Amino acid sequence: MLVSVLELILGIFIVVLAFLAINVKSLIKTVMFLSAMSMLSVLAFVMMHAPDVAVTEAVIGSGLVTSLFVFTLLSVRKVERKQ
Repeated sequence: MLVSVLELILGIFIVVLAFLAINVKSLIKTVMFLSAMSMLSVLAFVMMHAPDVAVTEAVIGSGLVTSLFVFTLLSVRKVERKQ
């Protein structure tokens, strides 16, 4: 079988999470959906036998970018409360 069932399910979940991240109204939920999508892409890279890309995506995509987004959202909300 060219594409396994697990790869197909993983691809569908990634597309669904991307769609939810675009259409949700709350910014913090958007960040959570993007983080989950990034973690699923790490699994996809591991399944494609690309562990170096998976580690890079896990560190930068899931860790650094998510923490940067959350920090930015919290900073913006603090500034909005002061004004």
